[in-house]
Amino acid sequence: MSDTYCSDCKRNTEVVFDHSAGDTVCSECGLVLESRSIDETSEWRTFADESGDHDPNRVGGPVNPLLADGALTTVISRVANGSNGDSSLARLQNRGGDPDRAIVLAFKTIANMADRLSLVTTIKDRANEIYKRLDDQKCTRGRNLEALVAACIYIACRQEGKPRTVKEICSIVSGATKKEIGRAKEFIVKQLKVEMGESMEMGTIHAGDYLRRFCSNLGMTHDEVKAVQETVQKAGDFDIRRSPISIAAAIIFMITQLSESKKPLRDISAATTVAEGTIKNAYRDLYPHAAKIIPEWYAKERDLKNLSSPKA
Repeated sequence: MSDTYCSDCKRNTEVVFDHSAGDTVCSECGLVLESRSIDETSEWRTFADESGDHDPNRVGGPVNPLLADGALTTVISRVANGSNGDSSLARLQNRGGDPDRAIVLAFKTIANMADRLSLVTTIKDRANEIYKRLDDQKCTRGRNLEALVAACIYIACRQEGKPRTVKEICSIVSGATKKEIGRAKEFIVKQLKVEMGESMEMGTIHAGDYLRRFCSNLGMTHDEVKAVQETVQKAGDFDIRRSPISIAAAIIFMITQLSESKKPLRDISAATTVAEGTIKNAYRDLYPHAAKIIPEWYAKERDLKNLSSPKA
């Protein structure tokens, strides 16, 4: 509170500042002495984004180190009913060209795909970094943007230990096929290998990396998920020469046969993006080891007779 002259009280009175409305109000008569005042004090938050400068700023987004200007440029937009001067300035700015226009578009595409896949920020940032390294080599021109972006997301997911299948990524991409995304991935790996002088580390995929997401898509119970996880761990002791995602899908099919839910094969195929025939082949390889890999607390040996025998 502070003292200010009130025209109604005809003397200096204590006033109250309403920061939400920007009003200065007399504490005795309630008269609004000043409305919509501007608060010139510092904010209690900072937008420095770990740049080392902790001075709170009132406006502006975080600095993006992947852009040449740090994302601090001013964009002059065209207003429908604006003056001729505004249109001329916008036209001159567009004529000058923006060196970061293409990479900004790529970053927006990565952000949209990451949101549709419910990916965390670290994966999105890693995908941005991979694309920036490609752009620095001047090798993105003339290539399918969506295929490159999807491949960057695929690689970023693997490097961050949260892999997604190519089919999952392809399902949210409209401008690229699965084959194009696969070719883009190989192209990126090759280009970054030339840059680093060594093979790019993409991380090893394990069957357990997919379980939580697949089981959630199928609405499985806690006990079923726990049984699937333990079964996958024990299956690693056997030489099952199938892809991790095929093993994960086959084990989910195996466990659900012993539960009350008994998910049909087509539902498991849709949730895991693995073809029904591929699941059957992996199940055929796992079936002889069922008694050793399925935890006893979940299914006794007599219960294993409920498992359907794979067709030769």
